[in-house]
Amino acid sequence: MPRYELALILKAMQRPEIKAVLRRTVETLLERGAVVRELQSLGERTLPYKISKHNMRHTRGGYFLVDFHAAPSEIPSLLDHLERDVDVVRPTVVRKDEQRNVEPCAGLETGLGESRPLHK
Repeated sequence: MPRYELALILKAMQRPEIKAVLRRTVETLLERGAVVRELQSLGERTLPYKISKHNMRHTRGGYFLVDFHAAPSEIPSLLDHLERDVDVVRPTVVRKDEQRNVEPCAGLETGLGESRPLHK
């Protein structure tokens, strides 16, 4: 199963309500056969612009990341479910690539600790 990251913006709520929404979201993932690896809170902050959702205008929201593995066929139904959740302002799912061995870029270094000039 591929690895995904779910970025959630929840409407501004009190802590018990946020816990309930996150529990509901994780249970939805588990019901669809997903394996949840991590849940991370990025805190509440002002949204970059006003978002209208479910007949409400939101200016603040709680940001959360959920790292999980799931079958690709389950992602559209998950997003559909989250779009209908009145407490979710913006759900976004991104597929995360597995770690690759990437060599650091040498950039403009000549290997002697000196930088080459950009123009001659």
